[in-house]
Amino acid sequence: MRPSLVIRADAGTRQGTGHLMRCLALAEQWQSAGGKVEFISACESKVLREKVLATLPRFTTLNRSHPSPTDWKTTSAILALHPKAWVLLDGYHFDPSYQSRIKESGHRLMVVDDIAHWDRYYADLIVNPNINGPKLKYRCEPSARMMLGLPYALLRSEFRRWRRRRRINRTVANRILITMGGSDPHNQSLRVLRSLPHLGIKNLEVTVVLGPGNPHKPSLQSFIARSRISVQLISNPSNMPELMAGADLGIGPGSSTALEFAFMGLPSVILVTAENQRDVAKRMDKAGLVINLGWHKMIRQSVLCEALGGLIGNPRARRSMSERGQRLVNGTGVRRIVSHMMQTTRKGRDALSVRPARTADARRLWQWANDPIVRVNSFNSKKIPWEEHRKWFRSKLGSPDSRFWILEHDQVPVAQVRYDRTNTRTAEIALSVAPQFQGLGIGTKALTLTIRTACKELRVQQIKAFVLSSNEASIRAFGKAGFEPAGETHIRRKRSTIFLWRCTQKSGGNRGSLH
Repeated sequence: MRPSLVIRADAGTRQGTGHLMRCLALAEQWQSAGGKVEFISACESKVLREKVLATLPRFTTLNRSHPSPTDWKTTSAILALHPKAWVLLDGYHFDPSYQSRIKESGHRLMVVDDIAHWDRYYADLIVNPNINGPKLKYRCEPSARMMLGLPYALLRSEFRRWRRRRRINRTVANRILITMGGSDPHNQSLRVLRSLPHLGIKNLEVTVVLGPGNPHKPSLQSFIARSRISVQLISNPSNMPELMAGADLGIGPGSSTALEFAFMGLPSVILVTAENQRDVAKRMDKAGLVINLGWHKMIRQSVLCEALGGLIGNPRARRSMSERGQRLVNGTGVRRIVSHMMQTTRKGRDALSVRPARTADARRLWQWANDPIVRVNSFNSKKIPWEEHRKWFRSKLGSPDSRFWILEHDQVPVAQVRYDRTNTRTAEIALSVAPQFQGLGIGTKALTLTIRTACKELRVQQIKAFVLSSNEASIRAFGKAGFEPAGETHIRRKRSTIFLWRCTQKSGGNRGSLH
């Protein structure tokens, strides 16, 4: 059976087209790897919908997006047709509640996210392809895989065909490409055009690209008709990489367009047109990939002309920018991401994942806790009453001093691990494996997948574990996970071994698989 990828991303005047277009890059690669793709989108642009349909056979259009109930009603119905599929979310409105619904439906979740603005991410895989990605802090599951930074730039196949192409920088750069993204809501294209005659450069050849959501074509045509410079206006081109290859300089926003400029080795000047671009543009400028002019509303004509003029007659500066861009954005990101997703899919039943404990887990954990073997290996061997367990369980879920996780094997709960902060320096750990899954090394996996996240989130220096000295299986699990014996004590007159984990040490074990 071909593995499925369900993509959920929107496009429109407000959110632009970037989310959808970079998802299209992943969809292309997924299909090339033998998978099938289902696209779900609240997409306002007919042109953009047709572009997706030219690549993908299935595209479901939503009239309203989350938090509208109609979004989840349609999406969940499609997910039900694709059990075990990967689901890809790309959009700032897909909040933790939306993410958790996908995980609860039994699907693997990938989130493409630029800003790390949610207090919790429920994703199995988080991708941020921007230069500032590694600097952001994502509050996510301990087992989540992070792919952050320029090595994971999401470039469509039409660009990746130009990989390894070497740019020749001419003495005078008179061919200028202006592309302000899919919608250009503030008509920055016109603003840049008005500045170019003031450069005083002869024989300028300017190409302006209009995206599918750009409503400003009439005003641009009116200006071009009166202009003294040569300007070509192109709407929705199918050969964007060729246009970049034929230009000497690029002018665009600090969005994914800047990554495309870098990959194509096109020296560029960028304008910040959205809040989430500020840090990205600043860091790309510092790395020598672009010249960042800052917030679009604050840019003076003289500043724009000075930046362009400094590049037009300086082939050495342009060559340096080209080489840096092609070295740092090398076009292998999409293949690497899809390869990981496909590998996880092929593992199938061998995949081990982690999620927070929730109210619905109470009875299952009560049954685990009262298993005869578990009671024998506990400090208190008496059976636990249901009401007592339920009250205790609720207190742990709501406590800021606890981190409570469930480990799942092929979406089936197999173990629980809990960390309780006892003072500002120390947390204590409680671990148990479902009776039918004992003896498979899951205890060690549970520790290696969660320990470092527990240290970080509880802000402690060490983790302590107290294990009955007669419980050989647990002693082996803690030892394999890297815990160090720290003496013995007696609890309820039972001899126990103390294990210690210092939060500065590295965890061992292999992530995310069973052996």
